[in-house]
Amino acid sequence: MSEQFHIHLISDATGETLHAVAKAALAQFEGVIVQEHSYTLVRSERQLLRAVDYIREHPGLVLFTVVNLELRNELVAQCTLISVPFFDLMEGPVSLMQRFFGAPKTHRPGGQHEVDQRYLQRIEALNFTIQHDDGQALDDLGGADTILVGASRTSKTPTCVYLAMRGVRAANVPLVLGMPAPPQLLTYTKPLVIGLWASPERLVQIRRNRLATIGEQLVTDYTDLEKVRAEVMTTRRLYEQQGWPSIDVTRRSVEETAATILNYMAERRGTPA
Repeated sequence: MSEQFHIHLISDATGETLHAVAKAALAQFEGVIVQEHSYTLVRSERQLLRAVDYIREHPGLVLFTVVNLELRNELVAQCTLISVPFFDLMEGPVSLMQRFFGAPKTHRPGGQHEVDQRYLQRIEALNFTIQHDDGQALDDLGGADTILVGASRTSKTPTCVYLAMRGVRAANVPLVLGMPAPPQLLTYTKPLVIGLWASPERLVQIRRNRLATIGEQLVTDYTDLEKVRAEVMTTRRLYEQQGWPSIDVTRRSVEETAATILNYMAERRGTPA
């Protein structure tokens, strides 16, 4: 039986930063069985000691983002006492910035989640994306930062939502075999139109899985490999004719696709992403 490792994630805020770093690091270790234990909004000694009790029962690696100095020192002392490895994800970057800025730390938990202009921008972008999902409000796409086009199941919607959470007003328009692209797409100049495509084999697999989840087993043009090949070829030809940048999403995650789109947008502005 393979060994199972325990990783404890302790945060005095929502834990989003901690989980993102842990996920990225764990992705580098294939075949390792890990059980994650998450403790969020840990802002009192009682909450901290409760987490420590569980760590004592399930020893493992402790990663934390705790900015309250007293709680941080208590956690370090407890981890040392029970001989478990630990690492403060915030200490390195914060200490470096403190030396660079020549300014003191505030020790304020969850400061990155305060409502500021950037937060409001993300909410506004998300509302825009929802209102302009799947070809809705075609006559109002001029206010978009980017418009993603592509055949069904090329990750347009999840990519738009991810971009919106970065403050990008993203819309998406489906392209259907046998139907011309909406003429509005050809008239807008402000939004950056980007075409998404995937290998026909991958699209067929995704579409069949989607239909199976709703109890549909019939083979139609939607899942016919030759039809899908023609669909992909037609969309890629359109991208080339219009001079739209395109992205092969066959083996890309939503995050990777979004990062590529942000790079395209930065190149267009002439600034780094």
